[in-house]
Amino acid sequence: MPLRLLALLVLAVAALATAPAAHAFRLPAVLGPQANNPADALAGQPIDELRYDGARRCDPKAKPGVVRLTRWLQKHAQGQFWGSYRCEIWGPPSKGQASLHAENRAIDWHLNAYDRGDFRAARKLIRLLLAPDRAGTPQALARRMGIEELIWDCSYWGAGMDQFRPYSACLNQHGDVRKHVDRTIAHRDHIHIGMSKPGAAARTTFWR
Repeated sequence: MPLRLLALLVLAVAALATAPAAHAFRLPAVLGPQANNPADALAGQPIDELRYDGARRCDPKAKPGVVRLTRWLQKHAQGQFWGSYRCEIWGPPSKGQASLHAENRAIDWHLNAYDRGDFRAARKLIRLLLAPDRAGTPQALARRMGIEELIWDCSYWGAGMDQFRPYSACLNQHGDVRKHVDRTIAHRDHIHIGMSKPGAAARTTFWR
């Protein structure tokens, strides 16, 4: 094989290896306990309920649970804080819905899905949040912290879901992932971490 052709082949393989998948991010079929899971220390306490609290208005006031989660991420996870508040409302105020950012209940945590190291770090963090604790309670850390929503690499998880599904903003009218999606809209340059109202208020077991 000519050296030039071999070089092109190597570059093509490398590009495929670092490009985000064209389908939803997936958890393992069986997600087992993760080492050093902070939820293990709380396994003897009643688990926080599964809940999803939608948003309808803009409220920039800082939420103590969001502040504490940001500090926890900065200490324990690779990545960078990209903000939490952004006033986003869809539809008329009386009937519309809002992003969790509008109520300052979501964190954008910068990790680049096109970077191999960042992708591994995102996968590690997501698995830790959604893994069972030593008592077998599923999604233990997310529930203890009051995390109700994760969006990463054109993929969406919400409270009560067992698996990620394709993120609607990345899909065309046929339900297929579009080839060209802005990487921020696709959440390929950050993980969106949304919190329930008790989580944002630091009233779940992890923060108490």
